[in-house]
Amino acid sequence: MNCLLLKPDDFIDAHSVKICDARLNHCLTVLKAQPGDTLQVGQINGKLGSATVRTINSSGLVLDKINCDQHPPLPLDLTLVLALPRPKALKRILRNIAECGVKKLILINAYKVEKSYWQSPVIDEAEYYFSQGLEQAKDTIFPKLQIEQRFKPFVEDTLPSLCERHTAFVAHPKQKSHQQHNFASIYDLNVLKQAGVIVIGPEGGFIPYEVEKLIAAGCRPLDLGERIYRVENAISRIVHHCL
Repeated sequence: MNCLLLKPDDFIDAHSVKICDARLNHCLTVLKAQPGDTLQVGQINGKLGSATVRTINSSGLVLDKINCDQHPPLPLDLTLVLALPRPKALKRILRNIAECGVKKLILINAYKVEKSYWQSPVIDEAEYYFSQGLEQAKDTIFPKLQIEQRFKPFVEDTLPSLCERHTAFVAHPKQKSHQQHNFASIYDLNVLKQAGVIVIGPEGGFIPYEVEKLIAAGCRPLDLGERIYRVENAISRIVHHCL
């Protein structure tokens, strides 16, 4: 944790907060904070700054002299559209995209997405995993999460308008394509600098019908090279090239 995120209900008054949840345990056991120490803090969806430890013990942490006057890092102007991954992978992905500055995530359904994944509590706990990524990156602006459980209405009714406003790509292994599409290559250093929307499929990829629907909506297929990656590795590789 490189900054402690402060929630609105943490505030005792305008310049002091009291924290009693998992953040307290981190400050006790990892940061080993003591009265008088200065901690890096950030107000959720606000600015970054510092605060002084007034008291800290097993029952709570009180910070005062809060001064938040620094802007968070610039966001990555990218909407990530992701076929819902398995819950364990989703936890890592939520942390990672927040850490990288992605501010819009749309989780969609696909043929190879297990129905049980939609029952996972991880989706409802997304804010918790986002906060871990933000605290690591010293950022305060939470990503927006949109849920789309019906694939066809999303690609026919919602995605085309996104593709009209932004350059959009669907990550798809070229060697799995049965059509002669105009693939963009991740090795073209300029191609992803223009990206505003990236669509990534589930483990095993999109089926051909889904790829064709995504292309018809305005997405250009993107080739990541000869290797076929796990979802979280594909995201990391793509986001790195978008920075």
